[in-house]
Amino acid sequence: MHRSNISNYMFKFNFFTFFYLLLILTFPTLAAEEAPVVGVVATSHPLATEAGLSILRAGGNAIDAAAAVQFALNVVEPQSSGMGGGAFILVYIAKTHQVYAVDAREVAPQLATPDQFMGHRFEENSSSGISVGVPGTVAGFNALLNQWGRMTLGQVLQPAMRLAQQGFAVTPYLAGALKDHRAKLLRESNSPFFNQDGTPLRVGQRLVQVELAHTFEILAKEGATSFYRGEIAHAIVAAQRSSRMGPAGWGRMSLTDLANYHVYIRKALAFDYQGYHLVGMPPPSSGASSLFEALGIVSPYTHDKTWQDRAYRDHLSLQALSMAFQDRENFFGDPEQMTLNPNAVLTPSFLDQRSKALLLGKLPNQLIPLPKPSGTNTTHFSIVDKEGNVVSCTSTVEQLWGSGLWVNQYGFLLNNELTDFDANPLLADGKPSPNQVKAGLRPRSSMSPILVFHQGRWILAYGSPGGPTIISTLLQVTQGLLDLHNTPQQVISEPRYAVMNGAGFTLIEQSFPVALENELKQLGHQLTVNPDAQGSVQAVGLDEEYHYYWGAADPRRDGSVGYQ
Repeated sequence: MHRSNISNYMFKFNFFTFFYLLLILTFPTLAAEEAPVVGVVATSHPLATEAGLSILRAGGNAIDAAAAVQFALNVVEPQSSGMGGGAFILVYIAKTHQVYAVDAREVAPQLATPDQFMGHRFEENSSSGISVGVPGTVAGFNALLNQWGRMTLGQVLQPAMRLAQQGFAVTPYLAGALKDHRAKLLRESNSPFFNQDGTPLRVGQRLVQVELAHTFEILAKEGATSFYRGEIAHAIVAAQRSSRMGPAGWGRMSLTDLANYHVYIRKALAFDYQGYHLVGMPPPSSGASSLFEALGIVSPYTHDKTWQDRAYRDHLSLQALSMAFQDRENFFGDPEQMTLNPNAVLTPSFLDQRSKALLLGKLPNQLIPLPKPSGTNTTHFSIVDKEGNVVSCTSTVEQLWGSGLWVNQYGFLLNNELTDFDANPLLADGKPSPNQVKAGLRPRSSMSPILVFHQGRWILAYGSPGGPTIISTLLQVTQGLLDLHNTPQQVISEPRYAVMNGAGFTLIEQSFPVALENELKQLGHQLTVNPDAQGSVQAVGLDEEYHYYWGAADPRRDGSVGYQ
């Protein structure tokens, strides 16, 4: 299917929004002066979008709506995120003009060791309890509500609770995920995703999740503590004591690990590019640092008229991404074991050195190794409320269906996030990896929610799922919006490439233009067609000329935009 068809966008307009957009098209000056501002929610599923909107309509702010969206996604998109996983969240508070970077990433238990993944196949590691990190999503969103929200955890859980109790029609995207080989792990559990004859639910069948609704009820009554210290905690520990590789694969998480989970409010990473101020997550995320580094490397070439030529732009961008991935692999991990400040790769002198190394002509022939397996089935959503508060969140259970381990009687999946650590504690040169498994640390991630400011004013929030493909996807989105000034619809639906490692191994979508593919191959790039879609960008923004908020959602999934 050709995925750049803009008609696939699923915008959810009410009568007010239609009238408002008609107004700014007909009387732009009048609209800019008199049109009221509305909140916008962009998610990967229309029911999650509606959950966020219902909270905004009830008087909640963007933070409250974000929590409602995340719990609703646990219901309608369980293969990608949920209570058994983790998240990175950027929060912008309009009143104080402050940005907060909330780290709710999963954590290695105290019994974790640097060599725990060595000697076993990735498929065994990733579907055993040894891969499960201490989940951070519930703690993360509970912290958000306590710090900046207006509603209680019990209030924001109501939309997700209703969805789980009443059920919803399975979408084509979810039905496709249930046919994936990793979904077979769920057949061994009491999960509700299969018919009595063992076949996966089909498009249009109703998915009801009674156990999950019960878990939401517990959280609503007892708070997040019940997840980390109460009955749910006991069930999590029991569930991760499962293995497809013998005793070596048993989960190492204890009740103490859960009780000691901590959410970090970190200093956001910032970078100035083409007159814009970009803000992203710091380590253990490597997404923003790699994105900003690649942008900085190509920046000297963006003022050339040749930059408008896509082959030229992609040629330089692919090289810049490869360089950024080299630094990512050598230097980035949990900040507790990094030897390099993340800002070191963003200094003018470092970027100038990298920029001068770009080849304008053909790349030399080289044998490019395949990247290591990595989870790509994450999710992203972006929200702005009518007061201008903004949330940009990327959350995950790592691979499709996470570890495949089901928390019986509580209705959710556990992550396999610890496979984001390096399996080998040593780098190729024999030095210790900055991303080796260590007790209490968080694995390196590519997740990178982004905020953009212009002349001191917030104008953009976006992000994407996709594992390592996130970095390339966000580079293309950033270039499309800030360099080329294309419309969000054009930018999001553009066929994508994805550099996967420091050697330059690159995946392209099936809809990638053949002529461009051939031109890049002639320039020396190794391109491999990916049968799967790459990323799912959800964005909200401010139109600086007419002063209204807009939203855009990716058609690669069940993307949806809703207006308050």
